[in-house]
Amino acid sequence: MTRRRLIIHADDFGFSAQVNAAVREAHRSGTLTSCSLMVAEEGASQALSLAKKHPGLSVGIHLVAVMGRSVLPHKEIPSITDRNGYFPRDPVSAGFKYFFSSKAKKELHKELGAQLERFLSAGVKPTHMDSHLHLHIHPVIFEMVLELGEKYGIHRLRVPRDSLRAAPSVHRDQPMNKMASALIFRYFTGRMEARAREKNFCHPKRVYGHFMTGKMSEEYVLAVLDQLPSGTSEIYFHPALHSLSRGSSPEQIQCRREFDILMSKAFKRKIEERKIHLIGYGGLEREI
Repeated sequence: MTRRRLIIHADDFGFSAQVNAAVREAHRSGTLTSCSLMVAEEGASQALSLAKKHPGLSVGIHLVAVMGRSVLPHKEIPSITDRNGYFPRDPVSAGFKYFFSSKAKKELHKELGAQLERFLSAGVKPTHMDSHLHLHIHPVIFEMVLELGEKYGIHRLRVPRDSLRAAPSVHRDQPMNKMASALIFRYFTGRMEARAREKNFCHPKRVYGHFMTGKMSEEYVLAVLDQLPSGTSEIYFHPALHSLSRGSSPEQIQCRREFDILMSKAFKRKIEERKIHLIGYGGLEREI
C-alpha cells in the first residue's frame, strides 16, 4: 500500500465537558476523525450522547485500569480500587499487581468487561479498543483485550509503536529516558503485533504522540506529516476546550494547545499539501 492514510485521534473523550467540547468542535472542523471514550468519568454520558449524534466520528473504548474511576463498586473489586472507586495512580505498581496477583487479574477481567458492557448499553458499538496510559501493552491486560474483542466483535485496536526519528529536534530533552522508553515499548508492541496477527486484529502501522505526552506541539505534528510513511498511521491528542486564565494549570494549558493544533490552518493545509487521506478507526483495514 503506497497511499498515506491517517487517523487523527483524541484520547479521554468523556473525561469532562471541556474534553467533550474539544472533540466535538475538532471533528466538526474536519480534522479529528476518531476518539476513545472513558465510560466511568464525569462526562461519559454526554460523550455517549455525542457519539450517537456524530456517526462520522469513530468512537472506541478507552479502557481504564490505572489513574481513573472504575465502573464496578469497590466491594466487587477491592484489591484494585480504593474505597472511592479509583484505580492506583502508579502504572508501574499497578502493572506488577496485575501480573502477579491472581485476585487482581480476576477483578480486572471483570471490570474491563463491565466497562465494555456500559459502553454497549448506551446503544453504541466501539469501533476499536485502546487504554488509558497505554496500559494494554501489559501482556496480561492485552490478552484480556483480545478476548473482549473476540467476544464482542471488535477487531481494531491501537498498538502504540511510536518513533523517535520523527522530529528529532523536538526530542532533544531527556534523550536517554526516551530511548529507554522506546526500547521497552518496542519489546511489548512487537509482542502485541504478533498476537494481533494471530487473532486477525488490525491496527495502525505507526502511532505518534507517546513521546510527546504533555508536550505536543504544532512543530512536531507538522514534522510528522512531512515524513508520514505509506499505509495507515495515527496521531493522537489530548484536547480540551478550557477557557484559560492566570489560574490555569499546565495540564489545562497543554490540552487547550492541542485543541488549537487540531483547529489550526497550518495543520489542515499540510494535510492537503501532502495528499494525506484521513480515516477513522472505523475505516481501518488490516495491512500487510
